[in-house]
Amino acid sequence: MIDKLNIVKQRFDEVNDLIIQPDIIADQKRYIELNKEYKDLRALMDVREFYMELTNNIEEAEEIIADGSDAEMTEMAKLQLEEAKEELPKLEEKIRMMLVPKDPDDAKNVVVEIRAGTGGDEASIFAGDLYRMYTKYVESKGWKHNIVDYSEGTSGGFKEMIFEVSGEDVYGTMKFEAGVHRVQRVPQTETQGRVHTSAATVMVLPEAEEFDVEIDPNDVRIDYFCSSGPGGQSVNTTYSAVRLTHEPTGLVAQCQDQKSQHKNKDKAFRVLRSRLYEMELAKKQEADAAKRNSMVSSGDRSAKIRTYNYSQGRVTDHRINLTLYDLSNIINGDIQKIIDELQLVENTEKLKENSDLF
Repeated sequence: MIDKLNIVKQRFDEVNDLIIQPDIIADQKRYIELNKEYKDLRALMDVREFYMELTNNIEEAEEIIADGSDAEMTEMAKLQLEEAKEELPKLEEKIRMMLVPKDPDDAKNVVVEIRAGTGGDEASIFAGDLYRMYTKYVESKGWKHNIVDYSEGTSGGFKEMIFEVSGEDVYGTMKFEAGVHRVQRVPQTETQGRVHTSAATVMVLPEAEEFDVEIDPNDVRIDYFCSSGPGGQSVNTTYSAVRLTHEPTGLVAQCQDQKSQHKNKDKAFRVLRSRLYEMELAKKQEADAAKRNSMVSSGDRSAKIRTYNYSQGRVTDHRINLTLYDLSNIINGDIQKIIDELQLVENTEKLKENSDLF
């Protein structure tokens, strides 16, 4: 373990020198990549320091016990040795997890797309519930979110909601939410009191930088139109909304949230870049998931990942057979416990794949 950590320290020192070089600072892509690597390595350096301290304590305690000339010191050393030996395996497991190569996309911001599926008006209401769940979760993490585009449901909620989330390691956390979410409850519109099953699809796209995806302007058709959503007279009477059509793929991205046509165009291009990037990423994820026989990080958008059952007050994540009887808190944004379990499964799988590293 010490040898591995020393190699990491060597790389940390290299990156530390590189990020202050003028030619690196001038290369935006390289500079951003090295800054992200520096942050990850800095966290490992802190753990390395604690690990070195712990192993030194074990050596010192063993020397004092072997000497045995001072009974009081020997007793204290035995206690110190016991505590350190109990702490060491946990710390080594943490280091092993931290040494597993990180997915470079995990640090990216995201574009989240929620669409009502089967279930009519109730599906739109549920899509609205999911949007509220995510905004509360985003707030609890100290992240920021802003709406790109939406289409309201006829009885509340949304037929479609697209929003951006920015913060630290957003994609690495939110990617587990992608898939089909199913709700089982008595709809507000149901007069007989019967439980209905409805669904909504969630897509989580890593936000692509301009240097991740190059878009030829000649491949994009740009249409301007009047915004249809709420926002006052100026929004609805000026051609501020923007729709982009990427002709080679047929992908469409639009934004009507801002009063400024320029801002809407910028947002729409961000979404278009992210969708193009995600197309390639989905292929890679599918191949990786097939290789490790996992649904946790697969790119299968049609997979039913979670059920919210209101009559039983339960939420079940079907990928890892996790059932929690805490629906009211979860639907109010407390989804971290589910994400923690999914991250644990993914990290364990990665650890097995990279066992030759240790």
